[in-house]
Amino acid sequence: MTHRPKSSTAEPRTLAEAAALVSTPDLDVSPDGTFGEFGGAHLPPHLQGPMAEVAQAYADARNDPEFYAEYRRLLRDVVGRPSPVTEARRLSAELGGAQILLKREDLNHTGSHKINHCIGEALLAKRMGKRSLIAETGAGQHGVALATAAAMTGLDCEIHMGAIDIAKQHPNVVRMRLLGAKVVSVDREGRSLKEAVDSAFDVYAQRPQDYLFAIGSVVGPHPFPTIVRDFQTVVGRESRAQLLERFGALPAAVVACVGGGSNAMGAFTAYLDDADVRLIGVEPGGRSAARGEHAMTMTHGTAGTLHGMATLVIQDDDGAAAPVHSIASGLDYPGVGPQHAHFQSIGRVEYVAEDDDAVLDAFQRLTRLEGIVPALESAHAVAHAMRLAPTLPADARILVNLSGRGDKDVDYVAERLGLEGVADETVR
Repeated sequence: MTHRPKSSTAEPRTLAEAAALVSTPDLDVSPDGTFGEFGGAHLPPHLQGPMAEVAQAYADARNDPEFYAEYRRLLRDVVGRPSPVTEARRLSAELGGAQILLKREDLNHTGSHKINHCIGEALLAKRMGKRSLIAETGAGQHGVALATAAAMTGLDCEIHMGAIDIAKQHPNVVRMRLLGAKVVSVDREGRSLKEAVDSAFDVYAQRPQDYLFAIGSVVGPHPFPTIVRDFQTVVGRESRAQLLERFGALPAAVVACVGGGSNAMGAFTAYLDDADVRLIGVEPGGRSAARGEHAMTMTHGTAGTLHGMATLVIQDDDGAAAPVHSIASGLDYPGVGPQHAHFQSIGRVEYVAEDDDAVLDAFQRLTRLEGIVPALESAHAVAHAMRLAPTLPADARILVNLSGRGDKDVDYVAERLGLEGVADETVR
């Protein structure tokens, strides 16, 4: 791999030009939407036409300067980009070793990285003349971001969410409804993210002329892994420029959580050519390595087809997607984005896991030492950075993509820790 030039180029005029700034042979997608042996569009015949329509509309939009100008305007004026990089000085000092830096996607409007691609998907839907957005959500961050984007652009919005996740993420359910979205509780089988995708896709399949299926990660049939990736590359482009400007050097490692993998893809792509930058994706180790107790797709998954893509899938003995678990609702998915599967196959990205206990510890320590409450999803990446930092020299830097804030998780964490409704002291 070769280093791309350190000097900045002219501001890109189109999304295609912006994506090209972080493009490498391993990033580029083939015409059929495959990344090596993974990806593609594995669809029933009646959906092949609608998906080809989306692919063509996106190909046109990503080369349209007016489309990209409006997208950038909304990122600046609504989302609040660029998001800052924060030095976690107290946490780093306590751990010893490398310095931990946080890319603050939690400070975005709606509280996570999801708004980056949701605004793009809403603009694409408007361009295509669609009346409504439909999608799944796990932790609710994608649902809130999409409902926000729909409200901004005058579109209807329908969000499908597993019944388990609705119970865990009540604040986000309320936010979606306040924003005008229809929230559908999915109470079948595992009642979590995989079933929410299934349910939303079933509705979309009946009326593809009305909806754009605004998939919430770098998963699904072509062109969605490319669409979501392209809109998320802003994260890596910003962080790379920010670190070079502030420190004159790149990080030793970039760490991000991986469920479907959108925030990690956004964080990693700008560093793919930098051979001395480790890229580390952190999966949910859950409660144990037993089937149904984790969501470690990279470790335990095998080649299969899920939600219209060829990828790695955690499968049961009959070859169906198996139940999975994560303390973080947004990571309990039995598959992974096909480009992540490809990156593992070529050895460019390391994939590791952190269990629920380590995640809870990271959640508490970042909150108490830095005053930053991370999403449980993001706390997976923090947990691994905490494990990695003491093994590296003090002049090294670890960049964590803090993909979301933990407001949505506070009640659930309080219940897990026995803090719910309890004061430290009572005065009478």
